[in-house]
Amino acid sequence: MDSRERALLGGVEIFAELDERALDEVLRTAHRRRVGKGETVFRQGEEAQSFYVLVDGRLKVTQVTPEGQQVVVRFMGPGEMFGCVAVFGGRRYPGTATAVEDTRMLGWTKGATQHLMERHPRLAMNTLGTVGGRLQESQARVRELSTERVERRIAHALLRLAGQAGKPVGSGIRIDFPISRQDVAEMTGTTLHTVSRTLSAWEEQGIVESGRQKITIRKPDALLAIAEDQPTPAR
Repeated sequence: MDSRERALLGGVEIFAELDERALDEVLRTAHRRRVGKGETVFRQGEEAQSFYVLVDGRLKVTQVTPEGQQVVVRFMGPGEMFGCVAVFGGRRYPGTATAVEDTRMLGWTKGATQHLMERHPRLAMNTLGTVGGRLQESQARVRELSTERVERRIAHALLRLAGQAGKPVGSGIRIDFPISRQDVAEMTGTTLHTVSRTLSAWEEQGIVESGRQKITIRKPDALLAIAEDQPTPAR
């Protein structure tokens, strides 16, 4: 049994506090899947058959609104759970999951998940906690989109990405996976032009540095001040 997969599952919220025997059973019931860069794991509207935990790589989850606008819901990294609607009783996936890097994942069908919950009540309790956490995240995003200025939304998005996949480099903190300005626009409910104009202004101030699908935060404290609508620290 893969020791790395086992260690990874121990840190996933839905499997928290399960004993070693239970984790072994969880792994035995999992199926393994690999998806290449640019390929989809599932599409919005497809029947929800499995949920997944990402082992390696990075995914982007998007939704298309009734008006036809594509929105980036979130980026997923190793150890994160996605496709959760299959666990929570939904019939169809509400978004599309696309690999931004070559990915490897573990998956559990609805039937396997129900069986595990019946055998391990802690798993069902953890699921309720996960539902609550995801709902709070969604409410926070809606609040940002409906009440905050676009500069604050962009700053919040970059800080979230840095928290998920920030890698210290000589010039600051680099978001360690390919991300385009269009991705940032779709995360923050604005246009590519607005994101480009904002990032260019921040580059002139030395707050960020951006290149082809790369963004580095050079002054995290200044970006946090923008996100929180506070005066930018003088340097």
